[in-house]
Amino acid sequence: MQTYNFDEIIDRHGSGAIKTDALQERFGRGDLTALWVADMDFATPPFIIDALNQRMKHPIFGYTAVPDDYVPCIADWIESHHGWQVKHEWIQYIPGIVKGIGMVLNVFTKPGDGIIIQPPVYHPFRLVPEGNGRRIVNNPLIENADGTYSMDFDNLAKVADDTCKVLILSNPHNPAGIVWDADTLRRLAHFCSQHGILVISDEIHCDMALFGHRHTPFASVSPEAEQCSITFGAPSKTFNIAGIVSSYSIVPNDQLRHRFYSWLEANELGEPTIFSPIATIAAFRHGEEWRGQMLSYIEGNVLAVEKFCAEHLPGIKPLRPQASFLVWLDCRGLNLEHDQLIDLFVNRAHLALNDGAMFGSQGNGFMRLNVGMPRSLLLAALENLRKALQQ
Repeated sequence: MQTYNFDEIIDRHGSGAIKTDALQERFGRGDLTALWVADMDFATPPFIIDALNQRMKHPIFGYTAVPDDYVPCIADWIESHHGWQVKHEWIQYIPGIVKGIGMVLNVFTKPGDGIIIQPPVYHPFRLVPEGNGRRIVNNPLIENADGTYSMDFDNLAKVADDTCKVLILSNPHNPAGIVWDADTLRRLAHFCSQHGILVISDEIHCDMALFGHRHTPFASVSPEAEQCSITFGAPSKTFNIAGIVSSYSIVPNDQLRHRFYSWLEANELGEPTIFSPIATIAAFRHGEEWRGQMLSYIEGNVLAVEKFCAEHLPGIKPLRPQASFLVWLDCRGLNLEHDQLIDLFVNRAHLALNDGAMFGSQGNGFMRLNVGMPRSLLLAALENLRKALQQ
């Protein structure tokens, strides 16, 4: 068994990484510890780099057929890890999940149609429909007494009128790290099926369940869920290859699939770049050991954040994620106004996190922390925050 080193510090400055090289543009200063963009600061696994290097030994990068194992490796991985038997014809490459959301909206809806989202939630769920002239319909999550969240089905029944055509589901949820249970998903599927609402299930974090939790694919919970949904996934979060763009779509319903995939084909949007299938196959055929070690390290980072906050930052309460490397920090105990909270993190602690307000008004007073990094850097960042609060 190979042991991977997640403590290695890799300087990403000057590599074109948005996480480091866009700090000045996004935060107004470049001297910040980057804890925001949802990619990790761990080296991409060597078996993926080796596969890419092997292809790069050939000096021509022309038009390239999709490898035979591309679709089978995705189907095999999903069945072995999530117990969902996906037929090969259901699977299609897409050039990014956020782009895929825009594509679905343009194929299946028209300007003015209602698109349901469940804030606080990943901000492109709002930005993409708005940018395409669709109407956002908010179905906010319920914040429970322990800081966790639940779906609000009573509110959903009130807000979902006849103009609502799509619900965008974050499964697992970003930013709260919720692994939705099968009963919740089944209830959501029944509602959407009864109301003619198409569910886009973004499952990009599905392979990063933590602390004994297990991901449940939305389309697997019932025949209704299977027939009213389009699922998006990718190895990019788990194996830290977001820049390669390795996303895929799964559409079990024959009519939905024909309509969507015919549109992709007509616009040549379903053809992967030369390196995407290579990276995907390497990840799903050889990545289990690396994934296990990485998730264990992430769990250690989450626990380190919890311990540090409990001992030194009692005004900040981290919500333990059930999946992913993102920690939702409840900073309301600091009793700071929004601008004061941003000033604390950016100008006083020199930390770049995602402002919770970007995920909807329900995120006011929260910050999203990316812990996908060497623990020494994470603890140093938290120490900066402690000192800033002391001052």
